[in-house]
Amino acid sequence: MLEVRPLSLGGVLEIVPRKFGDERGFFSETFNAESLAAHGVELSFVQDNHSYTALAGTLRGLHYQLPPKAQAKLVRVVRGRVFDVVVDIRKGSPSFAKWLGLELSAERWNQILVPVGFAHGFVTLEPETEVLYKVTEHYSAEHERSIRFDDPAIGIGWPVAADRLQLSAKDRNAALLNESNLFEFTA
Repeated sequence: MLEVRPLSLGGVLEIVPRKFGDERGFFSETFNAESLAAHGVELSFVQDNHSYTALAGTLRGLHYQLPPKAQAKLVRVVRGRVFDVVVDIRKGSPSFAKWLGLELSAERWNQILVPVGFAHGFVTLEPETEVLYKVTEHYSAEHERSIRFDDPAIGIGWPVAADRLQLSAKDRNAALLNESNLFEFTA
């Protein structure tokens, strides 16, 4: 059984799977297509990704892929904690350039569903953090894009000071929102 909670950006959901534990440990069904379909979410995931980050304060994002390789993502943390961010990059959307942040952690056992048309990123809040995520389309370098984590047009309130962040060169040099190829909003 999955608990599904809508968040402040349309289509973005927090999902909390149930855990059943005893003295041996626990069992949790972390994905169930029928349970999600009962909440109006019908996605076909084609690839699972696993990200390990050694240091707290490491930022990955803001990433997305353009059509026809656009991806929805179902993201969860299996070790550690992250501040996960989703940004609406659908031109014409009522929430265009708006963002939301949600702490995902192994302790809280929550997940976030990131629909197509949103950029995604996270900063690790603990060392030795591992993030797993399912995607609805295969990775495509040709369609991959990034938006700067500190774009003033978005104004994300990251919980780690910018001068303390660990970033890849790709993420540090990403384009601003107004320089990026984006999605068109369709109601």
